[in-house]
Amino acid sequence: MTETAYLASATALIWVALYYLPVGGAIFRLVLPLPLALLQIRRRSSIGLEGLFLTVLLLVALMGPVRGPLILFPYGILAVWLGWCWSRCSSWWFSWFSGVFIGVGGFFVRVFALSLLVGENLWVIITRAGAGLLERFIDLFNLQLVPDLNQVQIASIFLVLLQEIIYVLTLHAVAFWLFPRLGGRMPSPPDLLNRLIVIDPL
Repeated sequence: MTETAYLASATALIWVALYYLPVGGAIFRLVLPLPLALLQIRRRSSIGLEGLFLTVLLLVALMGPVRGPLILFPYGILAVWLGWCWSRCSSWWFSWFSGVFIGVGGFFVRVFALSLLVGENLWVIITRAGAGLLERFIDLFNLQLVPDLNQVQIASIFLVLLQEIIYVLTLHAVAFWLFPRLGGRMPSPPDLLNRLIVIDPL
């Protein structure tokens, strides 16, 4: 019970810091799913779900009924899913790519919810980033191409997908280094990925 309360509170505080502090966003985002994933590995799936429920309750009290539950998309759901996979020593390929699917879906849910909250279509910002990426690609290879809206949208989705691929793999690497030191077991990475994970667990 005490461990559940501590790790749920830690997750809630990290979310508040990610939401309000102007610095450290990348670090907060990286460690956000880890406390609940560790809770599930050290205890069991039902305790992990209780921790997630407690985290949402804390955030509803701290941030209100709209901003608080946004932690579910994708960080809360991703934490529970990865904790479930890791506690059962599932393959990294399975937990990685299923985690990417959850991350992409949660990203779009969060963009939709925040767009409603601020009264502005935030997908436009992502589309502009996709257009910039496409223009750099065209300039790099000196292509005679004028991208249309569909190509820009595809580039934007590719950016989101690439971001989640890197993010979920980094979560695996950090957990692989950290969790054995905190009494949580982690499956070993496959040989192909083991070359990228240079830190050996205890």
